[in-house]
Amino acid sequence: MAKRREVPKVRGVYERDPGSGVWWIQYKQGSVRKREKVGRRSDAIALYQQRKSEMRAGAKLAPNLRTQGIRFSQLADEALKWSEEFHPKGLRALKGRISKLKDAFGEMPAADLTPQIIDRWLTDQSEWSPATKNRYRAAISLTYRQAMRNGKIQSNPARLVASRAEKNGRIRYLLPQEESALRKAMKNRYECHYPALDVALHTGMRLSEQFTLEWGSVDFDRREIRLDETKNGSGRTVPMNSACFAALNQLCKGLPRSPGKILHASTVRVFRSVKGEPLDSPRAWFEQALKDAKIKDFRWHDLRHTFCSRLAMAGVDIRTIAQLAGHKTLAMAMRYSHLSPSHNLSAVEKLTQRRQARPKQSQ
Repeated sequence: MAKRREVPKVRGVYERDPGSGVWWIQYKQGSVRKREKVGRRSDAIALYQQRKSEMRAGAKLAPNLRTQGIRFSQLADEALKWSEEFHPKGLRALKGRISKLKDAFGEMPAADLTPQIIDRWLTDQSEWSPATKNRYRAAISLTYRQAMRNGKIQSNPARLVASRAEKNGRIRYLLPQEESALRKAMKNRYECHYPALDVALHTGMRLSEQFTLEWGSVDFDRREIRLDETKNGSGRTVPMNSACFAALNQLCKGLPRSPGKILHASTVRVFRSVKGEPLDSPRAWFEQALKDAKIKDFRWHDLRHTFCSRLAMAGVDIRTIAQLAGHKTLAMAMRYSHLSPSHNLSAVEKLTQRRQARPKQSQ
C-alpha cells in the first residue's frame, strides 16, 4: 500500500481531525487566540495570510469573527457562575440543564449556534414535555444574555426560537379519601414525616421554601413563618393555623427555646431525616408512601394545589388565596376560581335580590 504523502506544515494552518480534509486557521489578536474553520487547505493558507495582513494594517475584524473562537461551554460556565450569586434558588435545576446543553453544544463556537439548530434539538427531545423544552430554551437564552452583557457575543439566538405551548390547566389536589389512604400508608413506615405533610397541606409552601426552612424563621408567638426569599424574588409571611402550629411544635421537641423562639438553633433546618440530617427533598419517603397508598399521578407540588383548592372550596376569595400562596399575579390563583361554585352563585344571586328590593312603580 502506498504511503500517504506527508503534507508540509504551514504556520497557523492545521487539520483538526487528521484525514478529514477540513482545515482550520489559528492566530492571536492581542492576547486572545482565535480559531476559524475554513475547508480546503489552500483556502485556509490564503485566509490566514489575509487575517495577518488585516491585523498588521490595524483593520478590525467583523463582530462574528471576533467571537468565532468562543465556545458555548465557556459562555455556559460564566452564566452558571453568575447565577450562583444572583439566582441561587434555582441553581440546582440550572446546573442539570447546563450540563445537558454542554453535552449537546459545548464544543460548538458560540456564534455558530443558530435558532434553527436550537429548535431542531428541542424538537428531537420527544420524551420531554413542552414545559421542559421551554426551560432549556430559557437556559440557552440566559447563557447568551450574560455573554452579551460581557461583550463576548453580539446576539441571542434563543430569542428567535418560539416557545412551546404549555398546558397549565392541570390542577391535581388530594381528595379526602386519598389523604386518609396516604396517612394510613405513612403510619406503617413514615409516621415521623406526618408534620412535613401537615405543614405542606396547611401553608401551601413550595417544596424549596419548606425544605430550606430554618428555625430562625419560625415565630411561635406571632404564629407565623417568615420567608425572606421566595421563587418570585420577594419575601412573604406565612400564617400558622392550629394544624401547622401543632406540627412544628412536634418537630421542635427537645430543642432549647424561649417563649416563641428556638434558642441556639436559628440556622438549623426544620425538616430532617430520621438520622437528624437536613432533608432537601421528601422524595425518598413520599413517592413510596404514594405507591403504598395506591395514589397515582400525584407529586409533592400537588399538596400546594390542595392548599389553594381547599381554600377556594371553602369560599375564600381569590385575592386572599393569591396572597397566602405567594402568587406574584392574580392570574395564577384564578385557576382555582371554578372550585367555588357556591361563592360564584351567591355573587350573581345578588342581582335577583337587588331586583326584588326595588320599589314597584305606581300604576
